[in-house]
Amino acid sequence: MVTNGAKVIIIGAADGGQLSTHVKAAHDAGAIVIAYDRLILNTADVDNYVAYDNFKVGKLQGQALLDGLKAKKATGPYNIELFSGSSDDANSKVFFDGAMSVLKPKIADGTLVVGSGQTDIKQTATAPWKAENAQSRMDALLTSTYGSKSIDGVLSPNDTLARAILTSVKAAGKPIPVAGGQDSEPESVKSIMAGEQYSTINKDTRLLVAQAILMVKDLQAGKKAPVNDTKSYNNGVKVVPAFLLPPVIVTKANAAAAYANDPVLSLLTK
Repeated sequence: MVTNGAKVIIIGAADGGQLSTHVKAAHDAGAIVIAYDRLILNTADVDNYVAYDNFKVGKLQGQALLDGLKAKKATGPYNIELFSGSSDDANSKVFFDGAMSVLKPKIADGTLVVGSGQTDIKQTATAPWKAENAQSRMDALLTSTYGSKSIDGVLSPNDTLARAILTSVKAAGKPIPVAGGQDSEPESVKSIMAGEQYSTINKDTRLLVAQAILMVKDLQAGKKAPVNDTKSYNNGVKVVPAFLLPPVIVTKANAAAAYANDPVLSLLTK
């Protein structure tokens, strides 16, 4: 793209920590670099970031876990376990930190009890976002920690892992815990409507694409790309000016309204 003279390059990085040489080459050639969905890390050569507010995604997941637990049982303590995403994904830490900003005070006051004691992101990571890795870790946790007791809730970073975790718990013959996810995967929407998975996060990709296009159009017109956050996303070298879209928490109660404009998912809520 640089060789062909691209003036704006949008990068959706699977591993945001491996691109510093490439984005420097783009910058040196006069291109503007926009990180899409995942932040590009440890470089000054990224101009803008466009994404859903991933820290808020984590906060919504943490709050949904608390809400779901309270709906099942009015008061704690609640036995929970924590899962996070792949350690090479820049978003994994953001999701986890957002969730823990909500959950840590409840762990500290004893409302939430992490039975395994595994609360560090290195302990909770799921490489590389694979369902079988989440399921095998849940299997191990059930064996080591929950022999004679039930698990009330699980923090899961996305829908695929949430379903794998629920599969593990069901196979062990234990009651289904409160578990959420994100991405509004059809199988998880079905699970939510069936009363199993508790929640997901809706991040409509169509809106994210539209915002990325608007940024390019403004740059093309000689304007600066629009931003609405200049404080939150530090990539290790600089705070990257960002345009953040608002994620939406979805439970069975609001699924029909949340997916009303989605031609596929709306059918699953009827």
